[in-house]
Amino acid sequence: MNFPLYIAKRYLRSKSSNNAINFITNIALIGIILGSASLFVVLSGFAGLKDFTLEFTNEIDPDLKALPANGKSFILSEDEIANLNALDEIASFSKIIEERTIVSSQDKKGLAIIKGVDGNFHNVVNIGPQIDHGSWLEQNSNQIVTGLGIASNLSLGILDFTTPVNLYVPKPGKKQISSIKGAFNTVKAANVGVFFINEKLSDNYIYAPISLVRQLLNYEQNQVSAVEFKLQPNTDESIALQRIQSVLGDKIIIKNRVQLNDALYKMLNSEYLAVYLIFTLILIIAFFNVIGSLIMMMLDKKQSLNTLFNMGVSIKDIRKVFFYQGSLMSIVGGFIGVTIGLILILNQLYGPDFLKIYITPDLVYPTKIKLTNIVLIFVTISALGILASKIASARITKKLVKNI
Repeated sequence: MNFPLYIAKRYLRSKSSNNAINFITNIALIGIILGSASLFVVLSGFAGLKDFTLEFTNEIDPDLKALPANGKSFILSEDEIANLNALDEIASFSKIIEERTIVSSQDKKGLAIIKGVDGNFHNVVNIGPQIDHGSWLEQNSNQIVTGLGIASNLSLGILDFTTPVNLYVPKPGKKQISSIKGAFNTVKAANVGVFFINEKLSDNYIYAPISLVRQLLNYEQNQVSAVEFKLQPNTDESIALQRIQSVLGDKIIIKNRVQLNDALYKMLNSEYLAVYLIFTLILIIAFFNVIGSLIMMMLDKKQSLNTLFNMGVSIKDIRKVFFYQGSLMSIVGGFIGVTIGLILILNQLYGPDFLKIYITPDLVYPTKIKLTNIVLIFVTISALGILASKIASARITKKLVKNI
């Protein structure tokens, strides 16, 4: 039998004759419970909010996207298209032409990014559910689908053929501009739909048939700005990336969904780390109470410790008693705290509506239970508990034990 552990369990279960020590010990335990419960709830809430944020980009971002290694465009030959179609890893791909444009309607003007897409685009990304009003565009037409922000700023209606939308792109060249009309390529388009994905996309993007954008930019028939890919289910992304690269060569670079949204992922990961560190700091403060309660317990048990020492128990084993006591207090408090946090998150996920927290009257605050969060909290609690117990137990000396 592990004698120090046995004594530590007895000290943990039993109450001291000094009510002040009992009060300090209970405060320390409650601090650990509340700190671990708060950390679990916050991390679960942040995980749910992260998934909720990425849900929109995941809907309209491809699995992989080939971009030109140099310049704004590259040539996609018929042989390369045939070779891409032959790859088993690819479910579908879409040719893209993308460029900044000036948009005007009546007396209002604005800047936007026009994205020309081909007929396979809806097979690559799930754009349909993002259309708030109107319908999706038809190929080989002058139809466009605008973001909600652009439509609001320019007062664009749907299927208003009497008020066309003018799209302007500067003509390439080095000669001196002799007239404003000669400086721009322009096409007239009709808005047939309005989409909303998130503010960044809805305030900046316009979708159009690839033929319309090709005409606007004077691109060749096989000249594109990018190729977006949807992979087959359960496909190894790295293998698919290598095979696409082998077909298209060094003229392109390929990015996955995370790399396409690297700024967003970095921001979310930084916020996650900041939240974790802030609540860990709160836990560190709570563990000062653990150190205090252990030291108070040592002073209260001086006579018992002297008896143990006289019976032959070494100073090292006496230190282990309080080390184990503090560690057990931390583990028990962390377990209770995570259990309380788990109950709160399960209620948010599956409980009755009147007990849930809402962002808006119709939108429940998103949460997600992740095993990694549970493991992270227990590792944090254990590490802090061991450190606090080590600091407190180091106060045990032969002088303290013998001085009654």
